[in-house]
Amino acid sequence: MDSALSTVGLPIALGIIMFGLGLSLTVDDFRRVGRHPRAVVVALACQLLVLPAVCFGLVLLFDLPPLLAVGMMLLAASPGGTSANLYSHLFRGDVALNVTLTAINSIIAIVSLPLITNLAIAYFDADNTVSLQFTKVLEVFAIVLLPVALGMLVRAGRPDFAERMDKPVRIASAVILAVLVLGILVDQRENVADYAARVGAVTALFCVISLAVGFLVPRWAGVTERQAIASSFEIGVHNATLAIYVAVEVLEETEISVPGAVYGLIMFFIAAAWGVVLRRFLVRETASSPVDA
Repeated sequence: MDSALSTVGLPIALGIIMFGLGLSLTVDDFRRVGRHPRAVVVALACQLLVLPAVCFGLVLLFDLPPLLAVGMMLLAASPGGTSANLYSHLFRGDVALNVTLTAINSIIAIVSLPLITNLAIAYFDADNTVSLQFTKVLEVFAIVLLPVALGMLVRAGRPDFAERMDKPVRIASAVILAVLVLGILVDQRENVADYAARVGAVTALFCVISLAVGFLVPRWAGVTERQAIASSFEIGVHNATLAIYVAVEVLEETEISVPGAVYGLIMFFIAAAWGVVLRRFLVRETASSPVDA
């Protein structure tokens, strides 16, 4: 996908999305870890340990070809997306915990994303085709973390502007992701049917398992229901835009971006359906009560 959409539009799109994330963050979001350590530790353990293991098992089960397998592992290594906060709010999760997890996970991903991706590249013998070198890692997280830092500075200096921009930026993020997915599908139009057949089921199943793990494991660990709802969406709604960016611009292999694109297309519907399941079958009414700070 060597076009203006990838070389110019994709970095700008990711920058806008991460700037919007920064507008919702404050330094207190990082300090809040000390007030809810169990919820944070359990959620991060699910994100960093359980999900990559689950994804690896699914990749082997579905016998994906190397580049698509790497794309799935890259998706699993990507931190939570900005839409997680919206779903958590809609289904009465602890949104403050979402923001805290997103902030921390985005920092940890500096190490975890290239580590998991490079392990996948080595395991699936894709190292002759793609590689994620240290200089490229720095490039990725410059475009990820600098807009976040800028957004946080804007929020600190102009909190009223940050509040006004919250909804427009969230809408823009969803539109941007839709455009990226469409661009990838058009670029790979000759292989769309084959890719859908190969990764449609595995990405849908991965999304469902991610959401379920994100809720059930914290509940088993004694985390409150509102925090478990937040954890579920934070873990289940990955930053597909980041996965697509790394695949297309860093690894320079559009096929690796296909799982992220397919996931980005179906995730919104699966997450909404999961929210309904949570509210109707898994969560008591007391979950709507506030959580102690």
